[in-house]
Amino acid sequence: MVREEVAGSTRTLQWKCVESRVESKRLCYGRFILSPLMKGQADTIGIAMRRALLGEIEGTCIIRAKSEKVPHEYSTVVGIEESVHEIFINLKEIVLRSNLYGVRDASICVRGPRYVTAQDIVVPPSVEIIDTTQHIANLTEPIDLCIGLQIMRDRGYRMKPINNSQSQDGSYPIDAVSMPVRNANHSIHSYRNGNEKQEILFLEIWTNGSLTPKEALYEASRNLIDLFIPFLHAEEEYINFKENKNRFTLPPFPFQDILTNLKKNQKEIPLQWIFIDQLELPSRTYNCLKRSNIHTLLDLLSNSQEDLMRIEYFHMEDVKQILDTLQKRFAIDLPKNQNKFSS
Repeated sequence: MVREEVAGSTRTLQWKCVESRVESKRLCYGRFILSPLMKGQADTIGIAMRRALLGEIEGTCIIRAKSEKVPHEYSTVVGIEESVHEIFINLKEIVLRSNLYGVRDASICVRGPRYVTAQDIVVPPSVEIIDTTQHIANLTEPIDLCIGLQIMRDRGYRMKPINNSQSQDGSYPIDAVSMPVRNANHSIHSYRNGNEKQEILFLEIWTNGSLTPKEALYEASRNLIDLFIPFLHAEEEYINFKENKNRFTLPPFPFQDILTNLKKNQKEIPLQWIFIDQLELPSRTYNCLKRSNIHTLLDLLSNSQEDLMRIEYFHMEDVKQILDTLQKRFAIDLPKNQNKFSS
């Protein structure tokens, strides 16, 4: 067990990692506190952090498997102790760590008799296997086992289809559990500071070893902050509350007005008000832009077509999609080699 005292502060708030330990290669634990909080704030933060920890953090896992000797998912192969279905379940439990985006290929190719473990998986250089001793299969006879795998970074839980699970290329989907945080709890301790009632928030985080509890806490916090960024950029002149007999009404969301004005005079419109979330781009294109710190239309227009092509995992089809969207919605073209817009 390792006890740490890492503190930071925002105004009067302080956080600490009061306990951190590694139970095994696939289980890490961390305990954090945040204080002092006013009454009710601990529950607000605790609930939001727990949801973000369990549902918003991305993980890497195996999503498909393919072997030419497998007639169907529930078949058995002579010389292999496990059924094909059991092998797929074992592959589902493999814990991976990566910073890749998009689908990547991996493979297993071994000859028995021998035990097959995660160490036998040949993965791309950007992918790390957390526990190489994780069991996959037991070959009891001198046969070859070759399995093609697909790896993807995602979030949440993706269930395989119930019917027609085999694809045209002969591969089978595997339930994808892209959830690095295995569990998260929060508790509250209340106390009095003079006449004021204050609270301490306790956060407990268990991860699968692909990231530490501290990293999980950082990722969850960043994701929560990203969700509120649009509100931080709101201007009061666009939020005009009208009081009428103790009732308040909001005018329509000004996005369409902004687009109309943008087409009339691009320089007068603050482009930082328009976020790439509103462009309805494909998820892979959107994620690549976000990872490159491109969050608003202003950020996007600060890049040329050549700049976009330098983004990791970006393709020409992604650039064409962005160009079509900009032309259709804003009548804007991105320059090929030089920046056209400035803040």
